[in-house]
Amino acid sequence: MMRRSNNMERRRPGGRIAPKFLSLAVALPFVTASAARAQENTSGDARIPLVYAHENTGAKLPQPAFPSFEKLPIIRPLPDPFVFASGKRDTSFAAWELRRNQIKAAIEKYEIGPKPDCSDCKITATYVPTADANSKGTLTINVTRNGKSLTLTEPVYIPTGKGPGPYPAMIAMSGGARPQRPGAPAAAPAPARGNFGSLPAAVFADLPIATVDFVHNQVTVYGARGQVHTSDPFYQLYPELCAGTCPDGKSNSGMYAAWSWGVSRVIDGIEIASHQAVNPLPIDVKHLAVTGCSYAGKMALFAGAFDERIALTIAQENGGGGAPSWRVSHEIEAQGAVEKIDTTSKEWFGGQMWQFAGDNVYKLPEDHDELMDLVAPRALLETGNTDYYWLTNRANYVSARATQQVYNAFGIGDRFGFFIDGKHPHCGTLPTEAPAITAFVDKFLLGKTAEQSDVEVNPFPSLDYKRWTAWWGTHPKGEPEFPTPWVAAGTFVLPLDGAHLKVDAGQTVQAAYQLMIPGSHPDATALVNGNVQADVHCADGSSYTLRIPLADKQDYSIPAGSNAWVGGSGAPQGTATAAGCGAAPGHGTIQDAYFSSLGVSPKNAEPGGKGFTTTDAADPLDAEFSCSADGVSTGYSKPVNVNLQQ
Repeated sequence: MMRRSNNMERRRPGGRIAPKFLSLAVALPFVTASAARAQENTSGDARIPLVYAHENTGAKLPQPAFPSFEKLPIIRPLPDPFVFASGKRDTSFAAWELRRNQIKAAIEKYEIGPKPDCSDCKITATYVPTADANSKGTLTINVTRNGKSLTLTEPVYIPTGKGPGPYPAMIAMSGGARPQRPGAPAAAPAPARGNFGSLPAAVFADLPIATVDFVHNQVTVYGARGQVHTSDPFYQLYPELCAGTCPDGKSNSGMYAAWSWGVSRVIDGIEIASHQAVNPLPIDVKHLAVTGCSYAGKMALFAGAFDERIALTIAQENGGGGAPSWRVSHEIEAQGAVEKIDTTSKEWFGGQMWQFAGDNVYKLPEDHDELMDLVAPRALLETGNTDYYWLTNRANYVSARATQQVYNAFGIGDRFGFFIDGKHPHCGTLPTEAPAITAFVDKFLLGKTAEQSDVEVNPFPSLDYKRWTAWWGTHPKGEPEFPTPWVAAGTFVLPLDGAHLKVDAGQTVQAAYQLMIPGSHPDATALVNGNVQADVHCADGSSYTLRIPLADKQDYSIPAGSNAWVGGSGAPQGTATAAGCGAAPGHGTIQDAYFSSLGVSPKNAEPGGKGFTTTDAADPLDAEFSCSADGVSTGYSKPVNVNLQQ
C-alpha cells in the first residue's frame, strides 16, 4: 500500500514596495492566482461567520482521548482533517467547531503544550492616549493568577484625521523597541506611525487602521537556543507549565503556547479598554488582525489559529513549525536542508514533540496544514520566500493546497490565500505582493466584500501536491496511502506495497535494490545514496519505523544495450536490527516500506542535491527494492523510472 542553527530566523530586513497596486499577476516562473481562480468555492460566504466574539467558542466541547505514542498509527500522507476522533468523517461546517477543537487539543498535547484559557485569572486593562502626534498611546494589561502578576505594556497607534473610530487594528508580533546606540544623537521628533510588522507600509498608507504591538518578550523572552526560561513572566505565572523538560512527567508548554496566550491577553485588554469610561480605546474588536514574519510569522499563525476573535491572520515566511508540513519536509528534503522537527528550536515547542523527530514524524496525528485549518472560517494569508531554502517552501506549498481544500469544503475559499515568491530579502516584499495583502486587508479588516482575494501565487506548477491528500475520504477503512511515488530532480521515494514480512525483536532485516536501463542505451554508471524505511505494525496496536541504511555512494555499471537488473540480487546493500513490539519483545509485521534517496545537504539550509546520479541522462533509469528477514523476502517493488525525461 502506498504511503508515503538557523540565522535567517533572526533577521528581519525591511522591504520597500511601490505605492500602486494593479494586479495579482506576477511574472513567470511563478503561477498566478488567476490561473486557478475557478477552483475557489465561495458558496458559504454569506452564511458563515467571519469572526467570533470568544477566544474559543468550543471551549466546553468534550476533549478527545489520545493513545500513547507507541500506539499512534503511522500516517505518511497528510492526515485527513475531516476524520474525527471517533473515526467518523464529516466535512460539514456545522461539525467543524468540534473537529477544530480536537485538532487544537492534538497540537497542544503533541507539539506546543497547553495554552491556558485564563479562566482562573484576573485581568485589568487601561488605555492612555497619546499626548501629541509624535508619540503613541499605551495599553497596559495586568494579569493576576494565584497571587502572581504579569504586565503587558503595548504601544498603540491610532490613525488621525479618519473620524472618531472605532478602527480596525493590526496586532504586530514585536520584540519591543530597540535601544538607542550609546553616543548616538537623539532622533528628531517625527509623527508616530503604525507598526505593521514586516508588511509593506505603503499598503496601509492613509487607511483607517490602528496598530497594537505585542511585545512578546514581556511574556517569554526570545533568545539564543538553550536559554533557560523558568524566570520568564509566563512561566512564573504558570510554573506547572515549565519551560524546558519538566520534572515528574508534568506537561510542558513551549514558547508558542506562551506567546499565543499573550496575544489573547492583549485582545482581552483591547476589549476591556474599549469600554473604559474616560478615553476609551477606539478599536473595533470585531476587526482585529495579527501579523509577523519568520519566527514571529509562526507566532502570528499560532495566535490566529488559537483565538477566534482574530478576523485576519497574515503569517509571513514562517518556515518549518509554521505553515509547512512536518512530514512533507521530512519525506522530500535532505536532512539539514530545511527546518524540521529535528532542527527547529527546542524552546519554541514542548518537550513532548521531540519524540516525533526523524521517521517518527509519520506518527504525528496532525500536521501543520491543520494548524492553518484552525484559522477557518476566518481569513488567512500566508507567504514563503524561495530565496531561503531553510523555509521549506515546497512543504509550505503542499500544506497550503491542503488547507485550501478545507476552506473550499466550507464554501469560503476566498478567505485563504498563499503567496510564495522570491528575489527579495527575508521578510521583505516585492511590489507584486502588495495587491494580495491589500485585498485581504480591504476585505477582512475594512469590510470591502467585493475585493478579489483569490491568492495562489507559487513557483511549483509541476509539484504533485495532490499525492499527499488523494487518500482523504476515498477509502472505506480510512487507510492512508499515496497514489504515486515521489520522483523529482534526482530524488525519489519509492513504495513497496503490502509487504507483510514478519519480523521478531532482534532479528536482522535486510534491504536490497536493483537498477536497470530499458531499451537501447550506451554504457552507463549509476550511483545511489539512500535508505529504506520499513513500517512495522505490531499485534498490540503499536507501530514503529525501522530505518535500514544503505551502502553509501554505491555505484553500478550498466553495459550498453543491457536490460538486465544490476545491484542487490543476492547481495543486500543494507541491514538493521528490528526492535521489539510493545512493552516486551514480540512479533511485528512490515506492512509497507519505502526506498528514499534525497541527497545530502552540503551545509545548513542548502538543498540536498541529487540522491542518485547516472551518466546516461537521456534514458530512463528504473529502480526497485525489497526487504527480507531470515531468507524470507517481500519480493521486489514495482519498478519506477527515477530518471524522468524532460
